[in-house]
Amino acid sequence: MGSTFVFFPEGAFGPTNNCVGIGDVLRRRGHRVVFIIEESFKGTLEAKGFEERLMRLGPPPAEPEVPGQFWKDFIRDTAPVFRRSTLEQLEGFITPTWQALVDGARYVDERLAEIFDELQPDVIIEDNVVGFPAISASGRRWVRIASCNPLEMKDDTLSPVFSGYPSGTRSGWDEFKDEYARCVRDMQREFSEFCVSRGAPPLPELEFIGESPWLNLYLYPAELDYARSRPLAPTWRNLETCVRSTDAAWDAPDRDGRSLVYVSLGSLGSADVPLMQRLVDVLSRTPHRYIVSKGPQHDAYELADNMTGAEFLPQASILAHVDLVITHGGNNTTTECMYFGKPMIVLPIFWDQHDNAARVHEMGYGVRLPTYAFDDGDLASAVDRLLADEPLRRRMHAASVRLQARPGTKHAADLIEEVAQRRAAGRAETRA
Repeated sequence: MGSTFVFFPEGAFGPTNNCVGIGDVLRRRGHRVVFIIEESFKGTLEAKGFEERLMRLGPPPAEPEVPGQFWKDFIRDTAPVFRRSTLEQLEGFITPTWQALVDGARYVDERLAEIFDELQPDVIIEDNVVGFPAISASGRRWVRIASCNPLEMKDDTLSPVFSGYPSGTRSGWDEFKDEYARCVRDMQREFSEFCVSRGAPPLPELEFIGESPWLNLYLYPAELDYARSRPLAPTWRNLETCVRSTDAAWDAPDRDGRSLVYVSLGSLGSADVPLMQRLVDVLSRTPHRYIVSKGPQHDAYELADNMTGAEFLPQASILAHVDLVITHGGNNTTTECMYFGKPMIVLPIFWDQHDNAARVHEMGYGVRLPTYAFDDGDLASAVDRLLADEPLRRRMHAASVRLQARPGTKHAADLIEEVAQRRAAGRAETRA
């Protein structure tokens, strides 16, 4: 008899797609898989064959929403901050983002408790950067997935999360950490008190989510991962990648001697129309072909003659066919590029994208460029240089072969099943 697994990803495409890959493996093994999703995502998980339970992170709007609309609107309203340094983004973007997240956790907590009581899950799987007290207060086994850059799990010898600072020098680290603490300390303390009031454990200092006592998963290829001064707790496992197999098939265009480059700034980054228009303009003057994920503002700009694209594209199906990726540095895209062996040009915008950009650059798997201040010639030359780099292509191929031999989706499903089996064994011992 199968177990019941409940996935609760953050209301954005990245964490949701990550959970879909794992959930698909569990469903194919005969388990019941249910997704708790925002109302704006209604039907999107059912279309992939999963059960859904709906919730809201805030009061309903006057007008119908599209999937992830809350975060699209939030990013749009705070977009001017992205042109500032990561230090300045702490107060202008990181702090209000944390505030929106904890406000949502407060708003939805009772609804989550209702869903857990209804479904009686064997294991709850949360892929989020903020904790929800209804999960840890439920008395049920739960799994934390950290699908952001692993600097989220802090270490004194590693650069501060969200900074995008290189690992080789400590310049600016203390200033950044002090400013981060100043910005979030009071908010974090109040949220921890709320968690306790709802029956959950207090949160660690300056943290918005705690570790699961049963299983914690993160995904970052060994080629990019960080050397820590102290190991993570034994409950942590690195999936390295978590590439879903549920995307629609994609027919690659016939090869005509030109290189094929995939361009995606994510569902949120691609909403910056001036940035997308500039990329189109610069890349239109190169001799290569491009596949462009146009995003939610797809009808607000036109592609050049050497480009094709659409609002949504099946990224996991496309990556195997391209030669290079221009990306915002989201954790899913970064790890998927490593899985498929594709070098990257990274144009980070917010959150941990700066950390991924720094890490890809310093480990030699791509190039980081300043997203809003790159020279036209720098982008074009970076494309040409990476496409011509045969030693890099061989390194990427070796990483791809290694990663594809151990799919993270299957490894995650194995580990989550073990958590459920230990719970079942505990029940059996209690009955005996």
